Parts: sequence; structure tokens; C-alpha cells
Amino acid sequence: MNQPVNNLETDSWVADIDNNGSKSIEGKIKSLADLAPAVSSLKDQGKRIVHCHGVFDLVHPGHIRHLGAAKQKGDVLIVTVTPDAYVNKGPGRPVFNQRLRVETLAALACVDFAAVNEWPTAVETIHLLRPDVYVKGNDYTQREGDLTGKIYDEEKAILSVGGSIHFTEDITFSSTRLLNSYFDVLPPEADVYLRNFRERYSADDVIQQLKSLNKLKVLVIGDAIVDEYHLCRPYGMASKSSAVAAQFLSSEIFAGGALAVANHLAGFCKHVHLVTCLGEQDSRQEFISQQMKPNVSSKFFFRPDSPTVIKRRYVQSFLVTKLFEVSFFNDQMLPPAVDETFCHYISNVIGDYDLVVVADFGHGLIGRKAIDTLCKGARYMAVNTQLNSINLGYNTITKYPRADYVCIDEEETRMASRERYGPLEHSIEQLTDKLKCRLMTVTRGHRGSVTFQPEQGYVTVPVLSREVVDPIGAGDAYLAVTAPCAYMGFPTDLIAFIGNTVGALAVRTIGNKEPVQPVPLFRFITTLLK
Repeated sequence: MNQPVNNLETDSWVADIDNNGSKSIEGKIKSLADLAPAVSSLKDQGKRIVHCHGVFDLVHPGHIRHLGAAKQKGDVLIVTVTPDAYVNKGPGRPVFNQRLRVETLAALACVDFAAVNEWPTAVETIHLLRPDVYVKGNDYTQREGDLTGKIYDEEKAILSVGGSIHFTEDITFSSTRLLNSYFDVLPPEADVYLRNFRERYSADDVIQQLKSLNKLKVLVIGDAIVDEYHLCRPYGMASKSSAVAAQFLSSEIFAGGALAVANHLAGFCKHVHLVTCLGEQDSRQEFISQQMKPNVSSKFFFRPDSPTVIKRRYVQSFLVTKLFEVSFFNDQMLPPAVDETFCHYISNVIGDYDLVVVADFGHGLIGRKAIDTLCKGARYMAVNTQLNSINLGYNTITKYPRADYVCIDEEETRMASRERYGPLEHSIEQLTDKLKCRLMTVTRGHRGSVTFQPEQGYVTVPVLSREVVDPIGAGDAYLAVTAPCAYMGFPTDLIAFIGNTVGALAVRTIGNKEPVQPVPLFRFITTLLK
């Protein structure tokens, strides 16, 4: 045991040897396809294979001692790193790309081979390489502390190939804490904010609060929207007109509007019921049903005079910049017969739910009778009224006589209060008083958010990410996750923090391609609060 792998240099796959007789860094870096036969050959020669896996975003003394201890468990140490696409620690991570991370590990004397993994976890790699020992750090000895729960799968995998799992016992450091402290990962104002927030809350405090939302029963009422993204490569102005000429590349279709709100909620609340209206002329019902998460039950009403709202966006693929949009809709109020059955259904079921979330996009679904039904029947009602190019000026929050929690953006706030240039606080206080609102959040794009609770005052939170792929849908995600937090009576500063973490994750996704999921959110929160 522990004989140098350099003694095996007669085999063609063995790392290149430099002039000093040591393996070169490039020679240590292998693909998994090359490593599999290499490991098999080494095992045939009686060598004991040790495997470590992780992100290794910033290699520090704790990592070095961990890998050194791992090497003592066998003859050959293989280290695999999580690919950039699967790091999943929130915006700005990894700081170092997968090539730099694997090169850093390959430079360590104790590491014999390093590779970029091809999957989110090491499970498939363990089955491929069949190591004798799989080594994790001592922070994984408490398996329940692993937010992803993948340590159980990895342990099962190593046992299934006849190996064993080992946990090193040594000094530990936090790459995340070092990166937060010494690297410019977040905007400066976010660093100051988080230093203060960490004094009041730990990551575990926040995560446990979010897990408590699971028991809630939530009713979602709102407009169903199908978002189409047609990715193009624009070439410039056409030679004989002012039209932009572009090459079509690909298209993607997402469930948006209230559909997206329900899917966001379903990750955190076990029982979610969606009530919405589709158009008979082009309902997209099959697509919509396939897009909804399993714990979302849906009740669809149908209006005969309309298609389901479809927003078709033509987007420059490189920067996800919208070039042009075509919408298919009928924004007239529901036909009386449909409105009657819609409101009757709501009045019959609304008492069964703890929380009602209203996602009102102003496309004709929620009229005066529906608003009256919601306001009278909801135990707790969270509302967003969205302004867009179709309803600008007509769909304001003041159409509701009451709301327990309001979540709208700054333009929507100023439009509703008719205060275009005055202090934002004046508009917020005017609206909370008018609606008898217990809590109000105003999202402000790159300036973060302001949350107001009449008894507790204002909480201002900066943006928690430098990365923005597409802002569309971020407000829906913010509403969806903070609404149950507001219902549960979380402190205002905690609700505001949770909302901005959700927003930071949402803007990294094109449209509503993916709902915000608990585990990535928990990992991002852990990253921020270390």
C-alpha cells in the first residue's frame, strides 16, 4: 500500500512525467472515460483506490489535510469536482470555474488523478470507477446536515460496489466563508447588510422557518399565461425597411402567470390548489397540466371567446434581450355565465385554505364580483396586481378593498398612489392604510426591496446577486415564497431577506423555466450566512 503510482508509468494511460520525475499537472487531469479503464487496471495490480468528491471552489488548508488523510487510506487518490452547472450554491458561485478547480487539485502532491464530474453528485461516478474507499469530511458525519440528502445515496453506491465510506477527522475551514470574506462575490452594500443579518439569524434558523411552511394549504387564484421564448440571432436592420432581421435559433415554452406562482409555492407548501381560466379557442390545457408540479391540484374554467393568454417573445439569444413580443389574449372581463360559476366555486372552497394568493395580471379573469368573493372569504389574502403593456394604468392594487399582504414593484406602487415622484414611503403608507394591509413589499429591481409593517417600520434589503439572466418572473417567485412567510407571521426582516434570496435565484433563469426549489434556496441561504 501507498507505493507511488509513478512506478506504473509503463502503462499508456499513466500521467505524463516531467523532467523532475513527477507527474505533470496536465498528466493528472483525466476524463471519466479515461479514468474508468485506468482504475480497473490499477485494481488488477492490487492497488487500493480512494475517491474524494466535492466543489473545491477555494482550496484551503482544511482541504489539503482532508485529501492527505484520504490518501492514507489507499494507494491511489482520485478527486472529482462538481461541474459548474451543478454547483448550485447561488449567484456568483462557483467563483473559480471547473477547469481552474481541477487544475488546483491536480497540483497537489497527494492527488494522483483529478477529473470534472459529469453528474450533480458522485453516485454515478462511484458506480463507474468502483473505488475501494469513498472519503468525505467530518462535517458529513451528521448525515442529516446534508441539505441535498445525497450523502445517503453516495454511501449506498459505495457499499453496492463493495467499497466502504470513510470520514476524515481534522481541522475544518469553510470555503464559502473565505470567499464571502475575501472575494468580491456580492455587491458592497450586500456585504454590509449580511454582516448585520448574520448577527440575528443563522442559516439553520432561516431554513427551519421555511420548512415549517410545508403544512399550509394554499389557494392560488390568477391568470394563466403561457410564455413562449423564441431565441434569435439579430443581424440588423433590413435593407428596405426599418424591421430588424433575425435568424430563428430555437424556442422554449413555460408555464407563467398564476401557473408559475403555484409551482413556486408547491416546493414549500404541501397542498396547493390552483383556480384559473383557460381559453377554449387554444386552451393549451395538456401542456399546462404537464407543467404543474404533482402537489398542485388544478381547477380550470374555460371562456369560449378567447385563447389562453399566450405571450410570445422574440429574444436575442446571447443576452436574453427582448426584441419584440406578440400576445394572444382577450382582456375583456369573463362572460357573465363563466364569471358566475367561477365566483361560486371560489366561495365554496375558499374556507378550506389557510392562505389565498392572488396573482392578478389584469387579463380579464378577476372582476368586481370575484374581488368581492375573495375579500369576504379569505382568512388571509396576499395580492399582486401586475402592470404590463396591455393593462397599464388600469390594473392597480387599489381595485381591492382589502389585502393582508401586498407584493408589487415600485412602478405599480407609484401608479396606485398617483405619486410619480414623491417619497416612496409616502406611497407605501398611503396604500397600506387604504387596504388595511398588515405587510407590504415593494420590489425595486437592481435596488433591492423595501418591506413595511406598520408596527415594525421599514426593512430595506439590497440585491443579493450580480447575475441577471432574465428578470421576468422574479416578482412572481418573490410573491409566492414570501406570502406563506407573511401568513405565518415571520419577522419583517426575515421575510424581506427570504424574498431577496428568492429573487436572486429567479433572475438567473430564463422566464419561468424552473420554479425556485427548496434545496437550491437552502444552499444559497447557507452560502450567504456562513
